[in-house]
Amino acid sequence: MFQVLVLFILAVMLFSSMIKVLREYERGVIFRLGRLLQLGEKAYKGPGLILLIPVIDRMVKVSLRTVTYDVPPQDVITRDNVSIKVNAVLYFRVIDPAKAIIEVEDYFAATSQIAQTTLRSILGQSELDELLAHREKINDELQKIIDSQTDPWGIKVSAVEVKHVDLPPEMQRAMARQAEAERERRAKVIHAEGELQASQKLAEAARMLSSDPAAIQLRYLQTLTEVASENNSTTIFPVPIDLFKIFLDKK
Repeated sequence: MFQVLVLFILAVMLFSSMIKVLREYERGVIFRLGRLLQLGEKAYKGPGLILLIPVIDRMVKVSLRTVTYDVPPQDVITRDNVSIKVNAVLYFRVIDPAKAIIEVEDYFAATSQIAQTTLRSILGQSELDELLAHREKINDELQKIIDSQTDPWGIKVSAVEVKHVDLPPEMQRAMARQAEAERERRAKVIHAEGELQASQKLAEAARMLSSDPAAIQLRYLQTLTEVASENNSTTIFPVPIDLFKIFLDKK
């Protein structure tokens, strides 16, 4: 009876080692006696139920889900000699499980190292203003370069986003002064443009009033109405300038 129980336990253990279940997002790369098992056009199995030969077969699971990797802050010196710290976010996934296992020892570590070195290299070729103003262009360039380097490993880099640019305090103060000066310049330009438009309208109004004497009299009356409404104790009598012309000529 004891021998039967032992045989039953061994059979259960053997059967459990033969059966593997892979989730929908998992694939299994199978090595048979150390050699990659080629299954038609694919070199992996899954998802679902997988049967393995005990001792002979060994399976390595690979996840096909997108991995979000937070690139640590990197010390970068831009092309215009500004020292900054930059970190980014990398999104990648495995598209060929067999290559991800065979072509590189640790595809996650390799991809992360390439992301760090490429980030320092590309940002070191850009000026600070370009990095701050054209971040989407730099993100696209980073994505293309990293993706081309990880493609032989069966890794697809879908996006790279520069997340934060840490500027030194003296550079922040300089940029604040620059922004303030730019705002003052715009305010002065807008004020000057307003004065120019106002003078043009006043000149146009003067030409229209001078063309019709009745219009000038109506403007006098309108001015009296406005002054009377503000200060009732003041009375103004409009006197034509021509009355004083005689006295001015005598002088």
